[in-house]
Amino acid sequence: RWQATGVNMVHIPHKMSSKTANAMALQHRPRKRFGQNFLRDTNVIERIVDAIHPTGDDHIIEIGPGQGALTKYLLPACRKLEVIELDRDLAAHLAEGLQKEEHFQIHQQDVLKFDFDTLDAEEKSLRIVGNLPYNISTPVMFYLLKYQHLIKDMTFMLQLEVVNRLAAKTGDKNYGRLGLMVQYHCQVEHLFNVPSAAFTPKPKVSSAIVRLAPHPTLPAPARDVNCLKLVIRTAFNQRRKILKNSLKSLVSEEVLNTLPLDTSLRPENLSLQDYVLISDAISNSDRND
Repeated sequence: RWQATGVNMVHIPHKMSSKTANAMALQHRPRKRFGQNFLRDTNVIERIVDAIHPTGDDHIIEIGPGQGALTKYLLPACRKLEVIELDRDLAAHLAEGLQKEEHFQIHQQDVLKFDFDTLDAEEKSLRIVGNLPYNISTPVMFYLLKYQHLIKDMTFMLQLEVVNRLAAKTGDKNYGRLGLMVQYHCQVEHLFNVPSAAFTPKPKVSSAIVRLAPHPTLPAPARDVNCLKLVIRTAFNQRRKILKNSLKSLVSEEVLNTLPLDTSLRPENLSLQDYVLISDAISNSDRND
C-alpha cells in the first residue's frame, strides 16, 4: 500500500488541513495476507505524484490506499477521488478521517470483485493508481482491462521483475506472454525503479512504477482474442522450440508457410503483429473447416 510511517514524513497539500491529515494517522501492523508493504519514502511518493500529474478534471481511483500517504496528495488535486481498500481497519480509518471531503468516497471491497461499471464515469475518464500486492498484481491488471472502455490510464507500483516483463520488446529475455497480452491492450511505459529500502516492512525484491494507457484503437486487432491468447501461451510454453514445432498442435506448417514470417524463429523473436497474423490464420482455417 502507499503508506508513510508518520504524517510528518509527507508534505500536506495546502487544501487539506493538518488537522485532517493528523486524523488520518494510524499505527497499523502490516498484514501478510494482504501483501502489505507500506511506502515510507517521501521523495518516492513525490515522484509518483509527479508521474501521475493529477489535475482538477481527473476522476481518480486509488487501489489499496493504506493509511493514505498518496491520498493526501491526490485528494486536493483532482475533481473526484475514490479508493478501494480491502483491509477493514484501514478503510474505516480513512473514512473517518476524510468523511467531510465531498469529492472523496471509499469502497471497502476486494478490487477483483468491484464492478467499475457502477461508477459515475464517462468513457476513458478514470485514472487508476495503486501499489498492487505482488501476489495479485497480474490478476488485477487483467481484471481492470475488462473495464478499459472507462480507463484513461493506470499507474502502478509493481515488482520490478513484473514491470520488466510488461515493457519487454521483441528479443528481450523478459519478453513473453504477460508483456504481449498487456501490450495488445495498452501502451506500456516503465517510469522508474523503487528500492526495497523505501518500504516498511522491507520486501525482498525491488519495485518499479509503470504506466499502462489503453490504446484508443488497437494497433494490431485480432479476429479472436481468445485464439491469440492460446497461440501465445502455446508458443511460450515451449519457448526453446522453433515456431513451426511449438505451434504444430494448433496450426499446420503449410498454413504457417503462407504467412510473411520466418517459421524457424523462436517465440521471443516474433512481434505482437506476427502472433496476430498466426492467430487470424488459425481463426480463418477454423471457419473454413
